[in-house]
Amino acid sequence: MEIKLDRQYLKGYIEDKDYTQLLPEIQEAHDNLEKKTGKGAEFTGWLDLPHRIKDSFLDELVELGEEIRANSDCLLSIGIGGSYVGIHASLEFLIAEQKLPVHYAGHNLSSGYLYHLLKRLEDKDVTVVVISKSGTTTEPALAFRIVKKFMEEKYTSAELKKRIICITDAERGALRTIADKEGYRSFSINNDVGGRFSIMTPAGLVPLAIAGIDIKALIQGARKAQMYCSKMDLKKNIAYQYAAARSILYRQNKTIEVLSTFYQRLSYVEEWWKQLFGESEGKDGKGIFPTSLSFTTDLHSMGQLIQEGARNMFETFLLVDRTGHGVVIPSDNENLDNFNCVAGQDLDYVNRQAHKATAKAHYDGGVPNMTITIPHFDAHSLGQLYYFFEKAVAIKGYLLGVNPFDQPGVEAYKTNMFDLLGRE
Repeated sequence: MEIKLDRQYLKGYIEDKDYTQLLPEIQEAHDNLEKKTGKGAEFTGWLDLPHRIKDSFLDELVELGEEIRANSDCLLSIGIGGSYVGIHASLEFLIAEQKLPVHYAGHNLSSGYLYHLLKRLEDKDVTVVVISKSGTTTEPALAFRIVKKFMEEKYTSAELKKRIICITDAERGALRTIADKEGYRSFSINNDVGGRFSIMTPAGLVPLAIAGIDIKALIQGARKAQMYCSKMDLKKNIAYQYAAARSILYRQNKTIEVLSTFYQRLSYVEEWWKQLFGESEGKDGKGIFPTSLSFTTDLHSMGQLIQEGARNMFETFLLVDRTGHGVVIPSDNENLDNFNCVAGQDLDYVNRQAHKATAKAHYDGGVPNMTITIPHFDAHSLGQLYYFFEKAVAIKGYLLGVNPFDQPGVEAYKTNMFDLLGRE
């Protein structure tokens, strides 16, 4: 089963003629992406990456994961941005597959967080994966300094060579120097793939394989999505339909997109999505502001704003077709809550009705919305979803007239912070 895109609640905001009028721009964006003639083409290695990944490399990572799980109580993954959120998103989504606990560091500068984390790991056998192309990014670099000292106090030099894995540039940078000098196991980051697109590079695959995730299925899902998201056919290519709808709504001054889900296991996928779209589009005074909500929880807080607030937003719902585990609602003789009407139904049935009710209510309230549905809570579906969003944001970036693959604005706060720290 493939990902589905339901656009029924875009009616009145987007008509067939709007897609037709946009078609020449989509064709140009498609050509620039596929022929690698557009802005940032040197960072489009993700485009055909699923089919370039060798099955033998995946086998190697599966074996590595089995080896490490046999000798470790947990994995500590150090990274920030695309080297953190994609891993966390995948493991939350695939929690049923996870075979080894994973902790995170280097994604913030909180001393309290790291102090308590290391306290919990004092009596654990730990394997560390540190992910940084340069090795000089503030958060992971400082976290690795601290964690490296922590590991050196626990293990011999010989043992550290098995328990510290570096994922970094193939030839240069601080982390590459450390890995080569200390003899740590290492994997190379693809030079033609930016961080927010890196979940299917070693930066994502290595920690996921160690955690026990079916990375072969993840890549197979991405390969499938690559096939149906690569054709210049707006009637069939749902990634292009999504990009086109976002572009048309943006031109109607819908400048905020709310990604809403009714499944908590998708909450960190929403975080991954926010980085992907925010960092790719937000340039030159342009871009849709991406935000996310977790329903039905947030219907009892932010639901009021969505329903009756400023009409400068649109909404995308993210659903799962078959969720797996069911919980049946029991009948009650007294029926004081008056919910015997759903007795015998699975709780997810109610959840689905909540989505239908919310989508219609928000549409009636002036918020156009669409729904993306993925097949299962499994690695194959997640691989499809990742590639679908990557392809959509690339096309949308070109429609917006920006380079979707750089992030010059991220450097502004770093420059100020380095000045304050006295760092050259």
